[in-house]
Amino acid sequence: MTKPKQPARERLRQRRSALARWENEGGADAGGAFGMEPGASGTPALANAELVRLRVRVIALENLVIALLANSSEEELGVARAMAEYISPRPGFTAHALTLDAADQILRMAERSRRFRSLSRS
Repeated sequence: MTKPKQPARERLRQRRSALARWENEGGADAGGAFGMEPGASGTPALANAELVRLRVRVIALENLVIALLANSSEEELGVARAMAEYISPRPGFTAHALTLDAADQILRMAERSRRFRSLSRS
């Protein structure tokens, strides 16, 4: 049996709602689902196996970014550093630990990529 098709207006509303969430902290709910109790946002908590798999994917992505930065120009590395500065708290605003860590990670990845620059140039 086929599912009845949603009206175009409802599909558009759902699409806009989903996009609005992605524009707010990478998909977190307006309340900041990252800091909510498991299941509080209506989504089930991640199982341990899912968390381990997610951690592996993040490690892979981090190393891929470092490899790509190793082939980048000084100007492109400067853009990465500028992004770290951009996400750092502005004067007069409260520093958030996750944002500070993210900015620090960007700078560390840019620096770690320098170790591989000679390999990528040969």
